[in-house]
Amino acid sequence: MSGSAKPELKKSLSGIHLWGIAVGLVISGEYFGWSYGWAAAGTLGFLVTTILIATMYTTFIFSFTELTTAIPHAGGPFAYSFRAFGPTGGFIAGSATLIEFLFAPPAIALAIGAYLNVQFPALDPKLIAVGAYVLFMALNIAGVSIAATFELFVTLLAIFELVVFMGVVSPGFSWANFANNGWAGSNSLTVEGLGGILAAIPFAIWFFLAIEGAAMAAEETRDPRRTVPRAYIGGILTLVVLAFGTMIFAGGVGDWTQLSNINDPLPQAMKSVVGESSGWLHMLIWIGLFGLIASFHGIIMGYSRQIFAMARAGFLPPVFARLHPTRRTPHWATLAGGVVGIAAIYSDQFITIGGLPLTANIVTMSVFGAIVMYIMSMASLFRLRATEPALDRPYRAPFYPVFPAISLALALLALATMIYFNALVFALFVGLMAVAYLFYRLTAGMRGRGEADPLLSMAPVKPGTAAE
Repeated sequence: MSGSAKPELKKSLSGIHLWGIAVGLVISGEYFGWSYGWAAAGTLGFLVTTILIATMYTTFIFSFTELTTAIPHAGGPFAYSFRAFGPTGGFIAGSATLIEFLFAPPAIALAIGAYLNVQFPALDPKLIAVGAYVLFMALNIAGVSIAATFELFVTLLAIFELVVFMGVVSPGFSWANFANNGWAGSNSLTVEGLGGILAAIPFAIWFFLAIEGAAMAAEETRDPRRTVPRAYIGGILTLVVLAFGTMIFAGGVGDWTQLSNINDPLPQAMKSVVGESSGWLHMLIWIGLFGLIASFHGIIMGYSRQIFAMARAGFLPPVFARLHPTRRTPHWATLAGGVVGIAAIYSDQFITIGGLPLTANIVTMSVFGAIVMYIMSMASLFRLRATEPALDRPYRAPFYPVFPAISLALALLALATMIYFNALVFALFVGLMAVAYLFYRLTAGMRGRGEADPLLSMAPVKPGTAAE
C-alpha cells in the first residue's frame, strides 16, 4: 500500500456477524448493573424508566440506520457529524464516542476479574482484568472475521443462558412479588417515586449501551445497504425482549430489594427458586461469563475502529490509522485503547470522584459520552435531510421526523437528568472534552495531512444543494 493510499479495512463481515456484534456489544448489560435502578425507582418505577429508554433506543436505531447505510464509515457517528456539521461537529461526536467506548471496557474487565476471583480467590481481579485486555486485543488484531465469529459464538451462548434463566425461574414468578412496594419503596406513585424514575435513567441505559458500535463495522461489512438495517433492527428487537424479560422475571421471584444493590442479580434470583446446589445455577454462573466477554470483546472492536477512523481523518496521530500488514486490522488503535483502559483499572489509588474510586464512576462517564453522541447523531440526521436531500439513502428512517424527534427529545431529557444527579462526573467529562478540543485546535496540520480519507472532502453543503 502506498503512503498516499487510503487505508482500507477488509470487507469480510456478513449480516449475522453484524447482528452478533450489535447484540454482543450490549448483552453484558442484561447480566449486571441494571438492578441498581430498582434501588432508585423501585421495580415499577424502573419499569417506567426502562420503557422510556427502550423507546429512545428503538427510535434511535430505526433512525441511526439511515446514517449507517448512507455513510458506511468506520468512524460511525464521527463520520455522520462531520458530513453534517463539518470538522467541529465531527470532533464533538467522535470524542464523545471515544469516551463512551474507552471507559466502558475497564468496567466490564473488572467485572470479569471480580467474577473469576469469586471462583478462584487466589487470583488478583485487576490482574485478571489486564489479562482480559491482552487476550481480546490479540484476538481483535488477529483478524476481523475471526473476531466477529468469536463474538457471534459467545453472544449466542449469552442469549441462550438468559432464555434458560427465564425458563427456570418462571415457576417461582409472581406479579405480586414484582409490584410489592414497586414505586421507590411505596405501593403508590409519589413525588419521590417520580424523582427515582429519572434518577434510574443511567441504569436503564446500561440495558442498551453501545449497540450503536456496530456502525463502526459497517465499512467491513459485505453489502451494508442490505445487511446493516437487518442487523440493527434485529439487534434492538432482540435486546428489548431480553431486557424486559430478564428484569421482570428476576423481580418477581422473591424480595426484589435483595437484588437491588448487587452485581449478580440473576444468580441470586435463580438461587431463590432452585437452591444453591442446583446444576442450573452453576450453569448460569459459568455461562454468564460469556455475556461479559461478548460485550468486552465487541467494545474493543468498536473503540479500535473509532480511533482508526479519526486518525485516518487527521483528528488523531496518523500512527493509529496504520493497519497490520497481513491481518488488515487497526493494531495500533487497538493497543492504544487498551493502554487507556488498563490505566483506568489501576487508577483507583490515585483518583476519586465524590469519595468513590474512578472505576466506580467510569460507567457513568461512558453513558455521558453515549448520550452526547446520540444527540449529535440525531441532529446530523435532521441536518443531512435538509442539506443533502439527494444523498443516496438505501434505508430511510420510518415515520420521519417523528422517530428521530422522539429519540432526540428523550436523549436530551436523559442528558439533563444525568447532569443533575452526576454533576462531578459531568464536570470531569467536560474537562476531558476540553482537553480533547485543545488538542484538536493545536493539531490542524494533521488534518491537512489526512487527505487519504475522502471524508475530509465531505463538507456540509447549503440547504437544497444535491450531494456530490
